[in-house]
Amino acid sequence: MQFVKKISEELYWVGANDRRLALFENVYPIPRGVSYNSYLWTDEKTVLFDTVDKAVSHQFFENIQAVLGDRPLDYLVVTHMEPDHCAVIDELVLRYPNVKIICNTKIQGLIKQFFDFDIDSRAVIVKEKDTFSSGKHTFTFVSAPMVHWPEVMVAYESTEGILFSADAFGTFGAINGNIFADEVNIDRDWMDDYRRYYTNIVGKYGVQVQALLKKAAGLDIKMICPLHGLIWRENIGELIEKYQLWSSYTPEDAAVTLFYGSIYGNTENAVDILAGKLADRGVKNITVYDASVTHASYLISEAFRCSHIVFASATYNNGIFVSMENLLHDLAAHNLQNRTMAIIQNGSWSPASGRLMKEILSSLKNNTILEEELTLKSSLKPEQEQSLDALADAIAASVVPGFENEKKDEGKENGSMKKYVCDVCGYVYDEAEGDPDNGVAAGTKWEDVPEDWVCPLCGVGKDQFSEEA
Repeated sequence: MQFVKKISEELYWVGANDRRLALFENVYPIPRGVSYNSYLWTDEKTVLFDTVDKAVSHQFFENIQAVLGDRPLDYLVVTHMEPDHCAVIDELVLRYPNVKIICNTKIQGLIKQFFDFDIDSRAVIVKEKDTFSSGKHTFTFVSAPMVHWPEVMVAYESTEGILFSADAFGTFGAINGNIFADEVNIDRDWMDDYRRYYTNIVGKYGVQVQALLKKAAGLDIKMICPLHGLIWRENIGELIEKYQLWSSYTPEDAAVTLFYGSIYGNTENAVDILAGKLADRGVKNITVYDASVTHASYLISEAFRCSHIVFASATYNNGIFVSMENLLHDLAAHNLQNRTMAIIQNGSWSPASGRLMKEILSSLKNNTILEEELTLKSSLKPEQEQSLDALADAIAASVVPGFENEKKDEGKENGSMKKYVCDVCGYVYDEAEGDPDNGVAAGTKWEDVPEDWVCPLCGVGKDQFSEEA
């Protein structure tokens, strides 16, 4: 028996799943596996769209045989020459020696680089907006360079409105029986993988994706058939909207994510305290990640999702802590833009990570790096809480609606607060600041200060204080 899925009257999914592969492209963790999608038309002429990775070739060829039976395979359309989609073209040619290969000139050249069979004698070369008819169905071919290789093209079938989108609109994750996106809970179970796939595989090429989206806008698309993941036949606009955001580097959410590289936990502690202060200021859905533990692909996905990013790093060998440095270079390689960023650095004798992090981040376009930053020397000290509050305020001001006005109102209130001077030693009790070292919180009015409180400098009681003129 074969796992073959009928998509429409003459179109079949004949791909395969790989749940054993640990790293996609030997880089990205795929705990839910991955699918390699291939599509077969059984029109007057039989047409196969792309092949699969060699690891699943046995299942793939069984699937083709199950659909074709005794019919020959007339055409193979190659939209993308990455080996997870083209690895078995040579075996396909051996099994179906009369098959013609529809491709563009760049694909033809890559076929020669990967394989030794004679492609020239069987190639049907198509250019931008060329068409091909298999009988009842007509396909138009459109180039999609750098989405995410230079040779990529997509194909649009006009009768049923089907877009064969190559690697665009794909995702990590094996297909578990339900092949259509409307058969699963996309937001709960799939969207994180869609984002992680796009941002890591295609994320650098936002301009090129935008160009493809403009071409697609002129088509009546009723179904999207990608090379990885689910087929979309409903709510297609939802997926296209995500691609519009991701490819224009527009944050999905007004949210804060905090990435840290910590050696002994002191940098981590500062990040946790800052996260708590952000929550106190009304910031919701905060995420915090240890860059040494979480794979960079997840962090890149979060950076594309969130409007604000905090980078916190220990100084290591007079540079940035290793895992954080790797993450920053990875983010730079993915062309991240339009974010508000904040810096926390730590260094026991010569803090340097902050300056070096800003140098990397400054190479990216259209980002704002907040002036408010925090420098630790080994650990966070109580007297640095004001700096931490200032950083939290600066972040919250552009995340939480109305927060800036609240701070202004608070400032007016604080402006009416009074100061009291010790008649003996001159110590000043400021109601706005309180005396946190001795348990009196900032904002505590003089009349609310405990009667047994004493001057922290000379030890006299409240009765020895006078209101400052």
